[in-house]
Amino acid sequence: MKVFKKLGWFFKRERKNYTGGIIMLILVALMELVPPQVIGWVIDGIRQETLTAEILGQFIILLIVVAILTYIFRYFWRIMIFGASYRLGKILRASLYNKYSQMSPAFYQKRRTGDLMAHATNDIQAVQATAGAGILTIADSLITGGAVLVTMAVTISPKLTLMAMIPLPFMVILTSYYGTLLNRGFKKAQAAFSMLNDKTQESISGIKVTKTFGYESHDQEDFRVLSDDVVDKNLKVSKIDALFDPTIMTVIGASYFISIFFGARMVLDDAITVGQLVTFTTYLGMMVWPLLALGMFFNLIQRGSASYARIEKIMETENDIGEEYLIEDQPEGDIHFDIGAFNFPGEDAGGVRDVRFTIERGATVGIVGRTGSGKSALLRLLLREFDTVNPEDIVYGSHPLRDYNISNLRAQFGYVPQDHFLFSTTIRNNIAFSNPDMDDALIHEAARLSQIHDDIEAFTYGYETVVGERGVSLSGGQKQRISIARALILDPEVLILDDSLSAVDAETEERILESLQSNRRGKTNIITAHRMSAVSHADLIIVMDAGTITEMGTHETLMAEQGWYHDTYNAQALRESLKSSLEDMAEGRRN
Repeated sequence: MKVFKKLGWFFKRERKNYTGGIIMLILVALMELVPPQVIGWVIDGIRQETLTAEILGQFIILLIVVAILTYIFRYFWRIMIFGASYRLGKILRASLYNKYSQMSPAFYQKRRTGDLMAHATNDIQAVQATAGAGILTIADSLITGGAVLVTMAVTISPKLTLMAMIPLPFMVILTSYYGTLLNRGFKKAQAAFSMLNDKTQESISGIKVTKTFGYESHDQEDFRVLSDDVVDKNLKVSKIDALFDPTIMTVIGASYFISIFFGARMVLDDAITVGQLVTFTTYLGMMVWPLLALGMFFNLIQRGSASYARIEKIMETENDIGEEYLIEDQPEGDIHFDIGAFNFPGEDAGGVRDVRFTIERGATVGIVGRTGSGKSALLRLLLREFDTVNPEDIVYGSHPLRDYNISNLRAQFGYVPQDHFLFSTTIRNNIAFSNPDMDDALIHEAARLSQIHDDIEAFTYGYETVVGERGVSLSGGQKQRISIARALILDPEVLILDDSLSAVDAETEERILESLQSNRRGKTNIITAHRMSAVSHADLIIVMDAGTITEMGTHETLMAEQGWYHDTYNAQALRESLKSSLEDMAEGRRN
């Protein structure tokens, strides 16, 4: 019952609908009491030879009126109660989605996608059922059951009613025990479903890799094991669930036996009439649904309780990124880094240390280094995907990053990450993601700057080409350039390219960089790369290794120092030269 207390905020909000729905249920219960009484009156009328055609006609009209009213009342309680439960589902989904969108990357590093999807689907459905069918079953079982019991006792025989109810305490004890078992089993079943959901999402997303390595059979076996586990745990839940109905029907059967045995003796003793006994047994038959509803209630309440607890756990998770800020102004000016030490949450290494430099407004800064040297870590700190220990570690303009509203801060950045995510829609919509109503001329201009316009025009449907999930129908270089166009169309104050030119050839890279230089004058650009040619034109080049800065200066300065940058630049230039020579030789042989 705790889940009802936790959902009290919603019941207060929807009190008019729930109150109206319960009133409709009461009226339905009262209407359902009429037919058994009519049956008893007809039987006694026949037995006593007092039933006339006129009286029978009146009974028939009464039953028709009762049927029509019952139909109307049932229609309205369904709209009121189930309508409210659907609104609860909508509210919970919106709250959960907002929570997901506000959480930091650290949140997603700790949780599987399939598990988060299960919270937004199965768990919310279970809670929604609690607020809909759960309210119906408990209200209907108490209202209908109570009305029938009172009517049986008042209009027929209180003694016979008490005897018929003797088996009920056994049912209450057993269904309560089943409910406890069901709660435990359902939690395990939901956890197993989350794992299966995650495996399905992962397998579909990685199907190309799976096929490339010939791992299909192993992947299918892993899926089969998880699927069997879901079936096994749900079967255990179903076995517990299956105990409810037989228990209730056994109780009802015992009540029938007691009622008929003692009721027949009361008829012989003229304590009640035959018609009253028929009415009593009919009412007893009407008790089947309230008792079944009570069993369903325990089932629904345990499922809803387990699911709401899982949702609460997510909603109570605190964001690692502080949301308090001091100023509403958008940041502008130089960006100062003065980081003593930073490690990612839960890790003792892999962060950055002793990083101190300034990115002047309007400058182009290149950050290079080996894989894992800390390049992307700096960018993630700048975007506030993580917060440093000391707020003064990164200052934008005249204030620390944390002093700005995070939305205003990120609005200054155009970010192209290493993982070039494209949505399963048209190329046009992907480029105009920030503003779907953007003019086509601006979209085409951004595509030209990123050197993807000609490729798009070559497609059959041009900018209306649907790229498929995550851009599956495009090459790596095309996805990178569309991602760059998506960032350029914002004309951001700071453009960040996080190794975003790795999948394009050297010639295309050079054209993109030239476009950036000519069209982003006065705007800040930050480029991380593994190819030194991508940053050789930068106003400042930073070389990182093991999370710290090892070299810093212009291209000419670093070449003169003859350090890691010098050696890597020359090695890459030699490699490109040899590659070009081999291609020329091959072309000569073909000619």
